[in-house]
Amino acid sequence: MTDFILNAQARTDLGKGASRRLRHSANIPAVVYGGGKEAQSLTILAKEITKLFDNEAAFSHVLELNVDGTKQNVVVKALQRHPAKGFIMHADFVRVVAGQKLTAKVPVHFINEEAPVKKGGEISHVEAEIEVSCEAKDLPEFIEVDLAKAEIGTIIHLSDLKAPKGVEFVALAHGDDKAVANVHAPRVAADAAEGAAE
Repeated sequence: MTDFILNAQARTDLGKGASRRLRHSANIPAVVYGGGKEAQSLTILAKEITKLFDNEAAFSHVLELNVDGTKQNVVVKALQRHPAKGFIMHADFVRVVAGQKLTAKVPVHFINEEAPVKKGGEISHVEAEIEVSCEAKDLPEFIEVDLAKAEIGTIIHLSDLKAPKGVEFVALAHGDDKAVANVHAPRVAADAAEGAAE
């Protein structure tokens, strides 16, 4: 049983015009697919989905999607937002099947950021979320990045992070050891040092 519940209605009126009409009536179009079943087009109340995803944890939890009274467990695959205003315009969900691996994007939480700052460093967050592959039961709420021992010049890569039990970082599995964060000298100080060297 999940704490994150979203109600939806099946949708037969498809296409760009239909999607536009939905948004004008305070609804958003969505799709649920996977789990060995056909993709299904849905309509969700805009205020309900906005309220759900105001809670960051909803992005990395199994959600209960109630479509016209039929419940199914899903995870969010993608949210399309308005480029300027940021409101949700479309949602993609993937059905969760027990025992089958799923991929989901999980938020990154940076801790002990004051440690490198005290040493005069500045922190750049390169990734705000990490794509993981795991079974639904192992889906982490977030991935923690500890900056306590980070020195100026440190670049923290995916390979530096400890994946929770049963969880795999998708990019790393494909040989892409992405940078997650870096600690660098303040830009003003760096410019001054370059000026002095000249």
